[in-house]
Amino acid sequence: MTTTVLSLPQGADALARPFRLLSLKPAAPASPGAPMRRVSSQSLLKGERELVIQHQGNEYHLRLTRNDKLILTK
Repeated sequence: MTTTVLSLPQGADALARPFRLLSLKPAAPASPGAPMRRVSSQSLLKGERELVIQHQGNEYHLRLTRNDKLILTK
């Protein structure tokens, strides 16, 4: 499966500029019968409320909200 993300540039002239398409490489398919890797949010956050994930030169913030929901933002 291929995922495409539309990204709108920030700034006053953002609407005047065209959208930029980013192509993300699909993950390699798991071996048939192999279980999907699972990681608990507790093991990632280790008691903290926020975690920074570095991916391809960008930083993403994984936050735990007051309502115990997870939000991932760039």
